[in-house]
Amino acid sequence: MADRGASALSLPDDWPAHPDPILALNQMGSFDWDLDTGLFHMDAQAHEVFDVRPDEYDGDPESLSVRVPPAEARRLDTLVAQAIKDGSENYGAYFRVRRRDGTQRWTHTQGYIRRDETGRPRRIIGIVRDATQELSEFAERREQVDADRDQTSVVQSTTAALAHARTVQDVIDVLKDTHGVSHLGATSLVMGLVEAGRIRLVAEGPEGSFVPGTLVTRIDEPYPMSEVVRTLSPRFIESPEEFADGYPILWPHITDLDITSAAYLPLIVQARPIGAMGLLYNDRRGFAPEERNILVALGSSIAQSLQRAMFYEQEKDLASGLQQAMLPRTIPSVPGADVAVRYRSASLGRDIGGDWYDLIPLPGGRVGAVIGDVQGHDTHAAAVMGQLRIVLRAYAAEGHTPATVMARASVFLHELDTDRFATCLYAEADLATGVVQVVRAGHIDPLVRATDGSCRRVPVGGGLPLGLSAEFGRLDYPVGTIELDPGHTLLLCTDGLVEQPGADLDDGMQTLAGLVAAGPRDVWQLADELIEVAEERGGEDDVALLLLRRRGLETPQTGGRLQQHVAPGDPEALIAARHMIRAAVRAWSAADRSDEVELVADELITNALMHTEGAAIVTLRVLSGTDRRLRVEVEDSSSALPRRRDAGESGVSGRGLLLVELLTDVWGVEARGGGKCVWCEFVVPDRS
Repeated sequence: MADRGASALSLPDDWPAHPDPILALNQMGSFDWDLDTGLFHMDAQAHEVFDVRPDEYDGDPESLSVRVPPAEARRLDTLVAQAIKDGSENYGAYFRVRRRDGTQRWTHTQGYIRRDETGRPRRIIGIVRDATQELSEFAERREQVDADRDQTSVVQSTTAALAHARTVQDVIDVLKDTHGVSHLGATSLVMGLVEAGRIRLVAEGPEGSFVPGTLVTRIDEPYPMSEVVRTLSPRFIESPEEFADGYPILWPHITDLDITSAAYLPLIVQARPIGAMGLLYNDRRGFAPEERNILVALGSSIAQSLQRAMFYEQEKDLASGLQQAMLPRTIPSVPGADVAVRYRSASLGRDIGGDWYDLIPLPGGRVGAVIGDVQGHDTHAAAVMGQLRIVLRAYAAEGHTPATVMARASVFLHELDTDRFATCLYAEADLATGVVQVVRAGHIDPLVRATDGSCRRVPVGGGLPLGLSAEFGRLDYPVGTIELDPGHTLLLCTDGLVEQPGADLDDGMQTLAGLVAAGPRDVWQLADELIEVAEERGGEDDVALLLLRRRGLETPQTGGRLQQHVAPGDPEALIAARHMIRAAVRAWSAADRSDEVELVADELITNALMHTEGAAIVTLRVLSGTDRRLRVEVEDSSSALPRRRDAGESGVSGRGLLLVELLTDVWGVEARGGGKCVWCEFVVPDRS
């Protein structure tokens, strides 16, 4: 038996220099356990309780192993460790001691944990006393309940099981389990929780014992659970006559259970009732003082477990809501691709983490895919995840290169008021050409499944996780390239889908590749199947998953995407760019607009070379949609936006943007990293 809610002891700080005479008069020994040195000091009465002479004991708790059986010692160690971990101030326990003549005696101990100003436990002071007489009557009764188990062990096993209960339902399951308190000999168990001035029944048994009208009752109604909640005191009913007289409304509904006695216990935490529990018996009348004490202590343990479960569920609901708010509510439709995303919470911990996915539509038929994982499993990890997802989306939408997106996100996380870091993978896909640029920050590699069903891991050079790369000044992220053919599927995921107990990362990636290869072709069905596998495995980590399948081209195209780098002061590169433009216009059947395209492109290239200090990157592509368009892009390293000037009647410059506006169907400017991109489009007829 154990009770971490036992009353605090009052022992002097300089114990054992001045033992408390009241303890000695009551045959209680005292001890002082120095947790820093491990020394366990005992007074003379404590030596008698353990039946050891002073010369047999050197202050080492291990020396008591000759008197405390190993199973009892392990139970006590577990109890004390749990009390220290939980932040409890005190604990209490019954355990057996084997005396030197071979007989066993019951002993009771209470300990008070003293901590320093930082909360670190430094000492445990307490008492030990012989409890054999106290438990003798209890021991006789336990033989009637179960020949192999006694009530003490049932209470202890129940308390130990409650320590692992996470939810309210877990607590109920423990109590209704074959080793639960219902098998202390009780015929029926009922439990209710206080909610808004009423008591809601959350457990009753056995089946068929439910009393109509008691699912939700007011605290002022004449029921025993209502009474113990009002008075904050247990109610022991020792005979059927007492039950019938005290609760005439309830009694007629339970006569079929042959109830002879009952114990109703208030479930109290910090002087506030959170519920009540009732144990009903059909084979006993009355309760000995020791039995009452044990049941009250058990009620205290159950109340503590329920309170933890309620806090856990509240925090879980809050964290889950926070995380769902941080993840994208919808995934945008992407022309030319099928996209499936999934998220699975961990089965352990607080069921909340910092895993996330995102899909970012970008200009020019491109799309950004993000997968990441913030360190930790709590609401703080979810909050950091949400902020990081937003800034990554903003940097990508501004037109920065993938490497710049990752570097700026790392700086943002480093400057955030947090000690968390994050792994991340950002893939920017041009769905018209199938070229995917990938940047990896401490994350696992992507996978690609081909049209023949084969799946391979794609190694990508990477940098440090976000936050750490900024801290150590290593913000250069290498960019990898993947060719995604029509029908190919890109898979991004967090390590919760890969890591398995006893297996390394490479084995996990190989297993995942096999699952993807054997999975359905449909990306939504494949995503469901992979999450089902993660559910079956369980695991302590979240799983985020993003699948992007490039669809086949709906209409055949001989053209595609052409690009030319033009350095300042390089006339050959400028001539090559003009030849490329002229050839592309002819090849893409836009000859009727050839002069306009060439004139505008030449103007944009010239402006980039004249008004910036760097090179120009010229890109041509054909866009399919409601109408067919030829798009010209000229990118430079200057963030200064182009502006129209008044050339005057005889001016020889200043008419560039006027020409662009007059000759194109549409034009504009986009931010690209530290520079910009000036683009324009020409509607051209469909090809024959």
